[in-house]
Amino acid sequence: MNELVIELTDISPRDFFGQNNENIDLIKKFFPKLKIVARGNKIKVYGDEDLLEEFDLRFDMLTAHYNKYNKLDENSIERLLASNGEEDFTASAASGEVLVHGVSGRLIRAQTANQRKLVDASRVSDMVFAVGPAGTGKTYTGVALAVKALKEKQVKRIILTRPAVEAGENLGFLPGDLKEKLDPYMQPLYDALRDMIAPEKLAHYIENGIIQIAPMAFMRGRTLDNAFVILDEAQNTTHAQMKMFLTRMGKNAKFLINGDPGQIDLPRRAVSGLKEALLVLQNVDGIGIIYLDDKDVIRHKLVKKVIAAYKSIEHNN
Repeated sequence: MNELVIELTDISPRDFFGQNNENIDLIKKFFPKLKIVARGNKIKVYGDEDLLEEFDLRFDMLTAHYNKYNKLDENSIERLLASNGEEDFTASAASGEVLVHGVSGRLIRAQTANQRKLVDASRVSDMVFAVGPAGTGKTYTGVALAVKALKEKQVKRIILTRPAVEAGENLGFLPGDLKEKLDPYMQPLYDALRDMIAPEKLAHYIENGIIQIAPMAFMRGRTLDNAFVILDEAQNTTHAQMKMFLTRMGKNAKFLINGDPGQIDLPRRAVSGLKEALLVLQNVDGIGIIYLDDKDVIRHKLVKKVIAAYKSIEHNN
């Protein structure tokens, strides 16, 4: 039986192995034909030579991830060990660059291969579609890109918008003034901004129109110049709304359109503007389309399992 010995250097074994060796136990599940023993700062692995080579390669990816993000959790392990090699942590520094230094020194960067593709697409295309299920970081990564562009003076303002359609609710029947009616729809955008911009500065930006958060209806008739514009929940736009929005693009503008075609809240016979746009614009030069999937989910580990469960039902129906 062949043996592979790996020694952790400049890495805390306790942090890397996890509490009660839970990370090692998870790694073992991916390599059931290998015997894996972790002691001190060394890991000894026994088994066939081909499997040991595969283990060595995957373990390098895990240590590279730990060195970059200073953590290793269940989601990261599952994503890396189940990947087909797209998680290339030896890629250029640009792929893993810090997008924003957030509140309390938080370093905000793309965390998955597809999120990094989104960052790269935004760098080369002025209009990008990010399509994928909940929890894949579409909105969060997009807001980070927008804040980065504002801080680096590539744009003069950020405009964040969503169609005010959620599970059949009608704004007119909600209590409060317009802002109070709209805030629940815009909350995910506020949450992302609060991670990235100090409260006083964020309030200043919003008060002075440098950051604008508004429903789709407020986009009509405007020409959006010198702005990073994000359309979130785009699957809930109609044909007319999507066409109106896309044609608002002005000079020196960046447009990011986020959505999940699997969560459409429009009336049954209405056509989703996002689904239509993906078909109409798929071959238009200068437009980027990035698809994210359950491998990009970075919320609670159960979110990935929920997505997989629903996907299996949808495929069977």
